[in-house]
Amino acid sequence: MGASQTLLRNWYTPQRTWPARLLSPLSLIFGIAVSLRASLYRRGLIRSFTLPVPVIVVGNITVGGTGKTPFVIALAQALSGRGFRPGIISRGYGGVASARGEVVCVNADSDVREVGDEAALIARAGVPMAVGRDRVAAGQALLTTHSDIDVLISDDGLQHYRLARTLEIALLDSDRQLGNRMLLPAGPLREPPRRLARVNAIVFTSANDESERTPAFCDRLNIPVFRQTLKAEAWRKVRNEAGKAALDERREVDFFAKEEGVHAIAGIGHPERFFTMLQRFGIRAAAHAFADHHHFSAEDLALPAARWILMTEKDAVKCAALADARCWYLPVTGSIAPALMRLIEETLRGGDWQATATRNSGEVP
Repeated sequence: MGASQTLLRNWYTPQRTWPARLLSPLSLIFGIAVSLRASLYRRGLIRSFTLPVPVIVVGNITVGGTGKTPFVIALAQALSGRGFRPGIISRGYGGVASARGEVVCVNADSDVREVGDEAALIARAGVPMAVGRDRVAAGQALLTTHSDIDVLISDDGLQHYRLARTLEIALLDSDRQLGNRMLLPAGPLREPPRRLARVNAIVFTSANDESERTPAFCDRLNIPVFRQTLKAEAWRKVRNEAGKAALDERREVDFFAKEEGVHAIAGIGHPERFFTMLQRFGIRAAAHAFADHHHFSAEDLALPAARWILMTEKDAVKCAALADARCWYLPVTGSIAPALMRLIEETLRGGDWQATATRNSGEVP
């Protein structure tokens, strides 16, 4: 198990482990800095910027996978189906453009190394997108390039207070929830749990349809809670024999349950969710977990004992140039609860979204 996976295991153990206790003084310092920064924005001592269209921030207060990317894609598609013209902005984490402080408009042909794996994956949905460390600048660039956009979705950015927002949607993983409830680096929290009291909706992500009880801490927040169930589609081959994307080559989700020599790789925020999904399909795979946004190499895919190598779609966009005939990926789709969609649409059509953005951001009118 790699260092990052060991750290995640400690963070998401309900009982506080000795490494978490050892790091707790640093978490205290981190918490003071986080609270001070948020307070300065709420008081208007640091200015937030309101873009000329409403902004929906989809983010989380935890580190690790919460199903944010499929949710953002599903939200953009749902808005398009209701007559809106959405655009998406993101930091482009893992891409060299963001690391250099640049803003880049993304399309389906963008280099994953330039824009990051999540941005490259989202761009496949055909929604206008831009990435940049400064989400305000990314939004401005996207609106300049696509003047017909009438709503922006920020993929992540709950803590990017420089960008005023109309709606905030916080995602949490149904299994891991708030982990040990400690702030970084002792726990997985980017902000204290009380931050959830200021969002407009909370969405719990799971990979099954089983009804789950809403955690007790949500009852105390008095915030509407919804659920997103990730749906697996058919397996798709990463590349064909000519070295190109093989979107026409598919297998049913349980196809590999009949096969031997199956290996599974996952360089995502919550790799166990992917491995558990394979088990539900009856697939017996040797699991190889990597850090989120891992840059795969040929050595990672060598796996001489593997007859098949299975991966997530997020990993497939990075492995396209490395994959061989053994490599298949599993697309998953997110979902938007009808009641949540009504809340979003009513807010966007209400006509007072700028005032909402001001209240949410703490910007001085």
